[in-house]
Amino acid sequence: MIGRIVRSADFERVLSAPTRARSSHFAVHHLQGAPSLPSRRVIQGLSTELSTETSATRQPAVDDLSGRIWLGAVVPKRHARRAVTRSLLKRQIRSAVGRRPELPGGLWVVRLRAPFSAEQFPSAASGALRAAARSELDALLCAAFRAR
Repeated sequence: MIGRIVRSADFERVLSAPTRARSSHFAVHHLQGAPSLPSRRVIQGLSTELSTETSATRQPAVDDLSGRIWLGAVVPKRHARRAVTRSLLKRQIRSAVGRRPELPGGLWVVRLRAPFSAEQFPSAASGALRAAARSELDALLCAAFRAR
């Protein structure tokens, strides 16, 4: 299962890493690790320890997050003016990453770095745009996998 990157601090962390691969329209960034945890508010005077927990009965965590993939997609309005186009590209990004189970775990961000030509793709969400984005993303992720 692919998780989503939702915190801006995680996006900033991944985007500050060097680009793993580029194509004419997309760039992919990767960072080993897991997303940061949200800060927990502690109510004054309230204990955070469980009354039934002892150090002898503590079990290891159920979730092994070492090989899990978290994905973030950045599709700015300046490169895709219509919401239909931005949604189509985000769906194609999620789908392309889902088709690549061999990608190493960690935080992945795919960003649109240049707009698709309005002359070549006049419709906001055409089958031609979908196919072009899909083939470019597949090639990009293949190159990102080889670059490790």
